[in-house]
Amino acid sequence: MTVGTKIQQAVASAEGLAADLKTFALDTNNQQAKQMYKQLAQNMEQVVQQLKTREQQVMTEEPQYNQQ
Repeated sequence: MTVGTKIQQAVASAEGLAADLKTFALDTNNQQAKQMYKQLAQNMEQVVQQLKTREQQVMTEEPQYNQQ
């Protein structure tokens, strides 16, 4: 498994976690928990963006990882 593929898997996992956190926020009536879930989802979306940036760097700098 290439580094690029591993990063793509991490992106997919992080996106799934962000979606789960948003769902948790919608499913709770506890305002404190709702705010926590929303903040965690925003944090995870930032992680996704950072991973996508790194993925692009890997594909540019290390063409041997770009095996599709």
